[in-house]
Amino acid sequence: MRTAPHLAPAREQLAALRSKQLSSRELLELLLKHHENTDPALNAVVTLDADHAREAAHKADQHLARTGETLGALHGLPITVKDAFETAHLRTTCGAPGLSDHVPARDADAVARLRAAGAVIFGKTNTPAYCQDIQTGNDLFGTTKNPFAADRTAGGSSGGPAAAVAAGLSSLEVGSDLAGSLRLPAHYCGVYALRPTHGIVATRGHIPRPPGWITSGDMLTPGPIARTADDLGLLLDVLAGPAPTDAAAWRLDLPAPRHHRLGDYRVGVWADDPYCHVDTETGELIARVTELLSDAGTRLDTTTRPVDFAESDRLFQTLMYATATASATGDAFQGEVAAAAALADDDHSPGAFYLRARTQRHRDWLLSNERREKLVRQWDEYFTGHDVLITPAAPTAAVPDQTSAPLPQRYITVDGEKRPYFDQTAWANLTSHVKLPAAVVPAGTTKAGLPLAVQVIGPRYADRTVLAVATHLSRLLPPVVAPALRD
Repeated sequence: MRTAPHLAPAREQLAALRSKQLSSRELLELLLKHHENTDPALNAVVTLDADHAREAAHKADQHLARTGETLGALHGLPITVKDAFETAHLRTTCGAPGLSDHVPARDADAVARLRAAGAVIFGKTNTPAYCQDIQTGNDLFGTTKNPFAADRTAGGSSGGPAAAVAAGLSSLEVGSDLAGSLRLPAHYCGVYALRPTHGIVATRGHIPRPPGWITSGDMLTPGPIARTADDLGLLLDVLAGPAPTDAAAWRLDLPAPRHHRLGDYRVGVWADDPYCHVDTETGELIARVTELLSDAGTRLDTTTRPVDFAESDRLFQTLMYATATASATGDAFQGEVAAAAALADDDHSPGAFYLRARTQRHRDWLLSNERREKLVRQWDEYFTGHDVLITPAAPTAAVPDQTSAPLPQRYITVDGEKRPYFDQTAWANLTSHVKLPAAVVPAGTTKAGLPLAVQVIGPRYADRTVLAVATHLSRLLPPVVAPALRD
């Protein structure tokens, strides 16, 4: 290995496990020791299950010694999992005080696939309460720090997972993404992430839908976080596939990458937009990436605008606010209905928009869903002439942590201009409601040493194309900078 075993990429760790250079139990102990030394300053891992993990690692080692065979693609690999995914016999809180004692009897479907592949789950990682923030802090466990700067946010809602991977506490993580909840933390923490095509990773057992619910949000997508693009593909192969209830009837066969060489790709670059301007350093990063793509011989389209940004984002928000009402209490929802009914017809404020979207009639939702499907077809048409689209991952690098401030008081600053807090996720929201796969690729740092990334968007079910471009890019870009606490 090129680095300490517990800090190596997942594929290198697995190769060492299979060749018996390292046992699962030895790797686990290295990670637990690193956790002991590192996590108190980071607060990424909120629940440890060391004893059961040691037992599982020992069984993995015994099986390999006895049979010479692995149980699956992740045989013996110790990893952590976002605390939004239910884990059998292991506390799952989703950062919510009301779930502080929740110990599920059954794994979430995604977790079950991890275990079936041989993974050893040794801890759960932090998330805002019910995943309802784009920074990570809650009353149960406190705030997760950004590994690169303690005063900056790790992002949310998968802030704990992204920070854990960046800090070397786990080589792989499973996060979840509705409004950039997977990709924003990856961007802020300098790691890779993939929001897969919607529907190819099962969501049952993911909170914030209450424990025991079978359905989930119509835009929620679990996905992998890793320290290399190649490792994203490793974990995607484990996670993707039919839910157990569908497994008798269908299989998933994702297409191979569209091309083998980077120079053969048709690449759109959407570098900036008046709807969500990026800061100077992000703009310079996109320019450098564009130059690298040009030098590699790709067919570039730098004037591309697949959709109207503002219209797409407004539709996304309409659908997001609606789907989030499912787990609201009856009294709370009736209060919103009454408040929406009392709005003046000429009130077009953000608060009025929120209330109307939350309480829209089913017919109105159906009309919004029809607009979504038309937007899906618009993207399909775009990708007949382009293989991928490159965009900023966010307007800026990691913003100052604001978990102690009420939401209405939060904001971000873009080149000295105060902007709305949720502008952080606008670029990620381009894909969240239209089912497209999108990867975050670390691409550089700011002058202050904070990570910066780009987003690679591809057609539906072209996840392997997105990952291939991410891998090609990673070979051209500067090495990913590790936070000091990973050493």
